[in-house]
Amino acid sequence: MIDIDAFIRQHTELMAVPLVPEINLHLAHEAIPIWQKTEEQLVELGLPPPYWAFAWAGGQALARYVLDHPEIVSGKTVLDLASGSGLVAIAASKAGAKSVLAADIDAFSISAIAANAAANGVHIKTTKENLLLAPPQPFDAILVGDLFYERSVATACFDYLQKSGAKVLIGDPGRSYLPTDKLLKITEYAVPVSRNLEDAEIKRTAIWAIA
Repeated sequence: MIDIDAFIRQHTELMAVPLVPEINLHLAHEAIPIWQKTEEQLVELGLPPPYWAFAWAGGQALARYVLDHPEIVSGKTVLDLASGSGLVAIAASKAGAKSVLAADIDAFSISAIAANAAANGVHIKTTKENLLLAPPQPFDAILVGDLFYERSVATACFDYLQKSGAKVLIGDPGRSYLPTDKLLKITEYAVPVSRNLEDAEIKRTAIWAIA
């Protein structure tokens, strides 16, 4: 069985997030090599990209916004949905959240979140459960960074968010399935990203709330 914690330490480097230098994450320098190594280790092809190994534009923008506006999460229960690296969850914890749950269905992500939380001196609970398959749990705030890239996931996610009753904030760089007609744009950032992941080195990325 693969030692996921060891794999993450071996194939990533702890480095500051470009838009959120207060936070350090275990990140990969390039997408394809770590993707291939993950498939090799699991002896499985066609795996989804290693979302946990990169600081995506939506997550960077949302983490920046949360740190700059701590009142959004301070003293509150927070869910970081599809947490990936745990960047947004870490920002929420640093901003004074009462508790933070980082949810992601990828086992690598769960390990990465734990490693990244430890590196930043914060405590974050994690779950590998697909929360979108059940009625929303009670949270004061739900944070979503960069999840609207696939139609089925986007539809399920937005349905969950609408039913949650929580304060919802979404960080998104213009993914195809973000329902902007049902959202209110709060602000926008110019986010440095890697050309290994995106079509530009800077992605205009907005913070949205449910209208």
